[in-house]
Amino acid sequence: MIANKILVFDGAMGTMLQKHGLLEDGCPELLNVEEQQAITDIHRKYVAAGANVIETNTFGGNRIKLAEFGLEDRTAELNAAGVKAAKAACDHNTLVALSVGPTGKLMQPSGPLTFNEAYQVFKEQITAGISAGADVICIETMSDLGEARAAVLAAKDAAPHVPVICCMTFQPEGRTLMGTDPVTAVIVLQSLGTDVVGANCSGGPEELRQVIADMYPVSKVPLLVQPNAGLPVLDGDKTIFPLSAEEMGAYAPKLVEAGASLVGSCCGSTPDFTGAIKNAVAGLTPPTPRYQPKTYVTSSTRTLVLGSGQPVRIIGERINPTGKKALSEELRRGTLAKVVQEAVQQVENGADLLDVNVGLPDIDEAEMLVRAVNAVQKVVNVPLQIDSTNVQAVEAALQAYHGKALLNSVNGKEESLSAILPLVKRYGACVLGLCLNEKGIPPKAEERLEVARRIVERAAEYGIPKEDVLIDCLVLTASAQQEEVIETIKAVQLVKEHLGVATVLGVSNVSFGLPNRGLLNSTFLAMALAAGLDAPILNPHHSHMVDTVRAAQVLTYRDVDAKQYIPVYTDYKPSTQNTAQEPKGSHEMLYHAVVNGIKDGVTELVEQNLADGRQVMDVVDKVLVAALDEVGKRYESGEFFLPQLMQSAEVVQIAFNRLRQELPSGGVNKGTVVLATVKGDIHDIGKNIVKVLMENYGYNVIDLGKDVAPEAVVKATKESDAKLVGLSALMTTTIPSMKETIVQLKEANLDCKVMVGGAVLNQRYADLINAHYYARDAREGVQIAQQVYKQ
Repeated sequence: MIANKILVFDGAMGTMLQKHGLLEDGCPELLNVEEQQAITDIHRKYVAAGANVIETNTFGGNRIKLAEFGLEDRTAELNAAGVKAAKAACDHNTLVALSVGPTGKLMQPSGPLTFNEAYQVFKEQITAGISAGADVICIETMSDLGEARAAVLAAKDAAPHVPVICCMTFQPEGRTLMGTDPVTAVIVLQSLGTDVVGANCSGGPEELRQVIADMYPVSKVPLLVQPNAGLPVLDGDKTIFPLSAEEMGAYAPKLVEAGASLVGSCCGSTPDFTGAIKNAVAGLTPPTPRYQPKTYVTSSTRTLVLGSGQPVRIIGERINPTGKKALSEELRRGTLAKVVQEAVQQVENGADLLDVNVGLPDIDEAEMLVRAVNAVQKVVNVPLQIDSTNVQAVEAALQAYHGKALLNSVNGKEESLSAILPLVKRYGACVLGLCLNEKGIPPKAEERLEVARRIVERAAEYGIPKEDVLIDCLVLTASAQQEEVIETIKAVQLVKEHLGVATVLGVSNVSFGLPNRGLLNSTFLAMALAAGLDAPILNPHHSHMVDTVRAAQVLTYRDVDAKQYIPVYTDYKPSTQNTAQEPKGSHEMLYHAVVNGIKDGVTELVEQNLADGRQVMDVVDKVLVAALDEVGKRYESGEFFLPQLMQSAEVVQIAFNRLRQELPSGGVNKGTVVLATVKGDIHDIGKNIVKVLMENYGYNVIDLGKDVAPEAVVKATKESDAKLVGLSALMTTTIPSMKETIVQLKEANLDCKVMVGGAVLNQRYADLINAHYYARDAREGVQIAQQVYKQ
């Protein structure tokens, strides 16, 4: 169907439920049973308006969301009823898409939800919907790429032959709440086999037009866009969306021009919007894909391209216990302080990717590798190379990872190919192929090329495209196999010439057993880069190796006009020292730990600061808060994202726990803040993030929870004498509750300020409901608290 015409999706269910007086404080999915005919009637109106695809009233139909209403045991029933209600409204030309929304919980490493827990929750819902006859699975309004991955994999397993759509929702700056950009979202989701990728909710059509335009060049699957009817505004006690159906219709061709093949609408829309979109796209054909095969690896917030014509990418090798006694002992103790420290320092010193290996014979490698991957992806935003020969550990790590990983490794042995390649395909990873087979490492370059060719061909048999295979021609030692060193260089050239795939080498092995290893390593690296090496695995703490890469990029035309080289070396002073250096002084070390989210050893650093004679509040204000301010600046500039912000806040929490012991009151209290999600709204992720950050800036937070009545907010504010109240709302229908809460606070003559926030809020909204402040995010919430308490 998509090949011939633009498909039109329906519009908002919540808006229609509200118009019919059905959206009260209860569970919307329960209406699938109690008001099934009314739900069918709404679907029928969208069908009559011209929708090709109807979404079921099951957005919050997962076990975790339903548990908020005590309905978790009715998951299968409510989803099946939702599909039945939609099916009753459709003819054979209209598809029914099972709507699958987020769980409302943050995934590890930022929250408590594990991959397996999320996977099972989604699989339960999807199985129920498909069993009832849904034609399509539509996973939507996702903010966390890790959660989206779990949902897509659950969908693929529950219904292998049913098309799967996955849409992310984006903030005004063009990233999701957890920091994922449109390009990374598309690359990761389509690598998992998602049939359609896109964006929904977010802002209005103008905001999402840019998101789709960013997705289009890297997408090899069709794109779906479902914008809101503009940003909501308040009209008296009612929330309205400013865009008319005609205006939405006028935008629809622009969304197609930006790259969308499927167009619908989200919050605030009605069947009139669907009809306007249908008329506007009539006769338009889907955009022709512009996707060009490239080797992409990603974290959840950053995408790198590897290969010819791209910058050389340094893979940091230091997270590996081989030959590292201290790291090995730490892993046996079950701690990860050195892993996190190495991750941060390697990135600071120039690593573009990080190899993560925790392989020891006397530990649970699968459990430890998951912990290491989670710990590393929480403190740095570079992609990871998951390094293990343990198949169970590999799969567990690929599940936990939120991006498109590089898996190290597979080789030419059939045993390796048949064990590893299915995992690469299932989890949408890239794989590093080693040029060895049953006979070992072939001595000649031409023989290694044939092993590489076999790996590429076998990968293709599993549906893994050539661009997702990288080749390591393997480095042998010059001390023992001198004549074969040059064969590695030749093999790199042959692989680039005949296979055209990206190449990787572990450089430092060449110098083993010889003096002045650094000289041999950097010389061999230069030779390999000239031969076409794309990604050396090396120690980024060795500055001469990083220098060689940067210089070679200029000389091989990878760094055009020396734009990367010149800023680094304009004032360059040669040094023979490794670049990895610890901050000096206990206050600098504590500051560094907060900024980089390093938890281990924080209590000891606080004690050292106190032992050095620093007063408690000096540690708070001049070290902890100063470090959080630096994190906040990096967050605002787009260098850091929400996971890093939360990780740093957790480090400060550990420090505060120690500092409280030194205070007569038992704590640091810079003022009291009352937080609440307003009456009728059951979403509290945003509020919970604000709470964490507020507490770690030293504020006493009274968290009233979600679905909080105005009277409860007034009571808590009066009893605590709080000078600041923070109100959160995610649902447009609960904005009047927010306004009523503000009215009651003012009628009570309380000496307090009110700040508001949430996905549906903006400054205009805040002004309309007479809030004192609008907080775009948790960081701004802290800045407002500092203003109120004049700190």
